[in-house]
Amino acid sequence: MYQKILLPVDLNEEGSWKKALPTALTLCRSFGASLHVVTVMPDFRMPMVGAYFPKDFTEKAHQSLSEAQKQFILDQVPEDIEVHRTIVEGSPWEAIIKAAKQLEVDLIVMASHNKRKFVDYVLGPNAEHVVHHSKISVMIVR
Repeated sequence: MYQKILLPVDLNEEGSWKKALPTALTLCRSFGASLHVVTVMPDFRMPMVGAYFPKDFTEKAHQSLSEAQKQFILDQVPEDIEVHRTIVEGSPWEAIIKAAKQLEVDLIVMASHNKRKFVDYVLGPNAEHVVHHSKISVMIVR
């Protein structure tokens, strides 16, 4: 049923993957699907923001995020799972949908954040936007 499963991961927020990852791994094993770990990096090149960072900041941030994502996969994803890593730029929900389309995934598995912490309030709407705007199936794990 599923061949490619996308898992959005915020490497600074364990709540973005702690519950969703086991579900995604189970689905990958059940269907023989590959796992696509996607991390969103803010777009530092926007004119209003970019002026405050050194010229090579985006490249260095991307490299650092890539290394952190690689380590996350080594630490969290078992070796029997075929896994691919992707870093996308932009607003979280738009970047997740864009990555899902580019990677031609069958399913997005993502966590739902509760509203207890401020960071959850900021991140929570992303899951809602992905559900409403995605043309592929989305599984929200609570």
